[in-house]
Order: sequence, then C-alpha cells, then structure tokens
Amino acid sequence: MSNLRYLTAGESHGEALTAILEGMPSGLAINEAYIAAQLYRRQQGYGRGGRMRIEKDFAKISSGVRFGKTLGSPISLRIDNLDWKNWQQKMRVDGDGEGQPVVTVPRPGHADLPGAIKYQHDDLRNVLERASARETTTRVAVGAIARRFLESFDIFIASHVIQIHDAESNFSLIEYASGADASALIPIQEINNRADASPVRCLDEAAAQKMIARIDEAKEKKDTVGGIFEVAAFNVPTGLGSHVQWDRRLDARLSVAMMSIQAIKGVEVGQGFHVAGVWGSAAHDEIYFDKLSNNFDNARGFFRKTNRAGGIEGGISNGEPVVVRVAMKPLSTLMRPLASVDIKTKEAVEAHIERSDVCAVPAAGVIGEAMMALVLADAFLEKFGGDSMKEIEERVERWRQG
Repeated sequence: MSNLRYLTAGESHGEALTAILEGMPSGLAINEAYIAAQLYRRQQGYGRGGRMRIEKDFAKISSGVRFGKTLGSPISLRIDNLDWKNWQQKMRVDGDGEGQPVVTVPRPGHADLPGAIKYQHDDLRNVLERASARETTTRVAVGAIARRFLESFDIFIASHVIQIHDAESNFSLIEYASGADASALIPIQEINNRADASPVRCLDEAAAQKMIARIDEAKEKKDTVGGIFEVAAFNVPTGLGSHVQWDRRLDARLSVAMMSIQAIKGVEVGQGFHVAGVWGSAAHDEIYFDKLSNNFDNARGFFRKTNRAGGIEGGISNGEPVVVRVAMKPLSTLMRPLASVDIKTKEAVEAHIERSDVCAVPAAGVIGEAMMALVLADAFLEKFGGDSMKEIEERVERWRQG
C-alpha cells in the first residue's frame, strides 16, 4: 500500500490492541460510533466461541481526528481487551514469568511450531498470542475508516457467506453486473443488512439452515468447519490498479490482502477457478456501450452484461463490481485434538487446546470487507491523489465528466 499505510500491534490476551492508519486525507467525517458498528458485525456469527461474549470491542480514537473530521495526520486507535483482567499475570510486560504456565505442544495448522522455531521461543504462547485472529479487530477498525472514505464517493462494499463445510448457497454477488435486471436484485445498501440478519450471514435461507446444522454437528463432534465467503465493491471507477508492474495490479493487491487474514487458504477473483474449465467464449465479459449507463463512469458509458472477471481486467478495475471469493480452512484448535509432539520432551502427545470458535466464516466476511476497503481506498488515492477531501472531490468530479 503506497498511499495508505497501517500497522497493528497487540496480543490476543494483552492489555489492548492498537493501530495506526496513515495517509487518510483531511476533512473526512468519521466518529467512534461508525467504527464500533463494524466491530460489532465482526463479533457476530453462529459458531463463535466464548471470547465474543466477553469482549465489547470499541476503538478509541486518540489522534488524527478533531471535531469529527480527519486532520490528514496519522490516526491512532486503541481497543481494550476486557479479558485482560484474567490474564494480567500470564501476559505481564515486566517480570521473568516464573511460575506461569508454559505452552509446549503445538497445534497442527497453526503458527505455533514454525513460529517457535523461527523466533527461538520455548513457550508457544509467545507465538500464538500474536498469530491469533484477535488481531483482525484492529484491521476492521482501520478498514472502517477506509470504508467511510469510499462511501463518500458512493462506493459500497458488501459480503456474504456462500459455503460452510459442504452446505452451499445459490446466491452470488458476481451476478451484480451493470446490465443486470435491477428489479431482481437486492438494493446494494441492503445486502449487508440482510446478510447480517442471518446467523451465518447467508442470503439463501435454505442453505443457511444447512450451514447451521453443519456447525452444530461440528460442535457435537468437537471439530471445526471452514467455508467460503464472497466480498464485492459496487460503483468502483474504471482505472484502479495498473498493468505496468506486478505489485500495482489490483487483483494481486486484493489477493495479498485476503490471504493475510488468519486461516485463509485460497482467493479467486470473479469466477476464478471456474473459468479454468470452460471455453474462452464463456469466460470473458462482452463489452457494450450506452451513454446513459448509470455507474461511476457514466460519462464514458461502457458496461458489461456479465461479470465473470470480477470487475478486474489486466490488473485494472473495469467499472463493474469488484468481486472476490475467499476460502477459509477449519480452525486449528480442536476440542478433540490432533496428534502432536511436545517441543520440550519430544514425546508424542495430543495438541494444545486454546479457546476458539467452531466456525468463524461469517466474521471472516466482515474482515474481508475491511481488507477490500483498505486496498480500494489506497488504489483510489493513488489514482485521484489529493491531501484533502475537497481536493479529491474536485478531481473525481472532473473524472466523472469525462
């Protein structure tokens, strides 16, 4: 990310999580309540564990905002961990840790063992605390600010779950192309509201019930389940990203962002893997022109009746909705643990059990929205530039006029 930069810090059971977001222009209206609404969405979802009943995530803005508007300077956020009160001795900053329990049995599929070897730790807690998906709380917080920026230009991001274990939804945001029959579509601004109303954030009610049943089955078996979620951005202008260098391609940047989310093992843009098995004539989106086309680039009028490419061609957004699908593996902590080895004694033992979720796919979709918002906001600033909202708005208006 060349225009927006962010860093997060903090451990899962530490005192607090912190984040710094740099590069947001001045004059953007933002408040803590807006960020809190996104953090609340991340905490929901059928199959979540006990931790979500403890935490009441709230991001305190400590710099970069004055009287409800960004200043153009770095924005810092702090999210207190309410569970810290139960971990103060185990996670204290000072002292030598004498008498505190040590974790020496890694979980298959987690960062425990490779992290311990890399950093030469003899206590796996030194790895698992930071590797935990608790860190994504801060990403959703900074992503909320990026989302608010995009909404200022009528760009909206939504997500939903399309699969948990083997239960699949028949609904896809790929169908939201410019030429689609608008009367048959859920209004863009309503997609998240309807998804959030579902315990598994699924827009197919019959599939949602099957997903819930799979989560219940996994819980009964002391197992976990993963799945696939879909994230889309609507009203994205043509020209975000570039074909000229590998690291400027928008699809590459989105893929990196999604793969950086804990437990994510696969990403596809648009129909991705599906088009690998069809004829070229059925893989691409034919181009049409209508001067009255109603999208961000309405002065240009180019549009498609399909969106198999997921809104990106040659690493550049093409004016259609940007759509990615993301695969999340079953979580690594099992209440019926897999075989492992104690790193201290080298004896064969069952893997360590850490408090965890049975399924976190619904929450992962919300995290995916945050990551897409950060990437698109960065690419938007790259294209239009400007240090203040007023300056950017003027440049965008000239673009829209063609």
